[in-house]
Amino acid sequence: MTGAARRRVTQQDIARMTGVSQATVSLVLNGRAEDSVKLSAETRERVLRAIAETGYVADPIARRLAARHNRILGVFTYEPVFPSANSDFYNPFLVGIEQQAEQLGCDLLLLTSAPVVDGQRRIFHQDNRLRLADGSILLGRSLDRSDLARLLAEEVPFVSIGRRDDAGGPVPSVGADYPAAVAALVRRAVELGHDHLAYLGQGAGPESWADRMRGFRTAVEGAGVTGVHYPTREPSGTPDEATEPGRDLVAALDAALAAGVTAVLAEEHADGVALHELARSRGVRLSIATLGEPTRAAPATETEFTSLRIPRQAMGAQAVEVLMAVIEGTPGPRQRLLPCELVPGTTLIERGN
Repeated sequence: MTGAARRRVTQQDIARMTGVSQATVSLVLNGRAEDSVKLSAETRERVLRAIAETGYVADPIARRLAARHNRILGVFTYEPVFPSANSDFYNPFLVGIEQQAEQLGCDLLLLTSAPVVDGQRRIFHQDNRLRLADGSILLGRSLDRSDLARLLAEEVPFVSIGRRDDAGGPVPSVGADYPAAVAALVRRAVELGHDHLAYLGQGAGPESWADRMRGFRTAVEGAGVTGVHYPTREPSGTPDEATEPGRDLVAALDAALAAGVTAVLAEEHADGVALHELARSRGVRLSIATLGEPTRAAPATETEFTSLRIPRQAMGAQAVEVLMAVIEGTPGPRQRLLPCELVPGTTLIERGN
């Protein structure tokens, strides 16, 4: 038989062709012929030649049973990443994951069947397919702590993109070192003569926001300058969501001017851009830096903002490295923090007289 009807070659076929046992064929295929069982070079070459001549392809399920993993990595996203308004923000993470998986000879499985409960996807449900993969990468601004605790308790291999607080134990993760990056921005503002600084944003909730706020507070206290916090709300998803952040920003600008604030660090890039335009429309000189790439649409502007560049592609790539170490039980750090890059821009300027 030929074409689609041709019978698939098996290890038993290779064994019969070469006059060896199926166990010997398995040893050669898995590269273990030099371990506890000694095979002659002639036997090994005979098996390899038969494999090449027949075009034998190992059954991935059988390989998994033998090696205990099949080099399939899951990717679970707590938030939609494509197509969506967040696609530009999440794309570099996905590129890093894909490129590193390719380098390591792994396939990716996008886990999309999870139901939405209380507005958030949940990993564990009646038909969850997490175990189809050897381990999974978790991606999203907020990860459910009960999910993380259960993954740790059940010893399911996983790694989070983004630093996570303990959830019954240390959470394997690759994150951005926001405290150090934000502190560096504060010190730069102080060097430029600013002694009344403000943090614009939630500053709490997801670890990435809390870490930014922690860096701000630590640096302000260390420099002996005044630091205030002007909270904002997340867009509500209602028809009024475009106007709600606007009300927050008008109130923040009024409060900042009344308090003598001359430099603002904006948690969300879009808020920093909007505040800059609002201050300029009033003829107010206000230094502004933003603390990462946009996670939602920002007003159009040609201004080059002083900001932080999050190492998103590197975080995705290193998440694959950490996950493989978890799966294979190899030594090495299970939690990594990567430095952010300061983008100088033109919006953090010397304090005026």
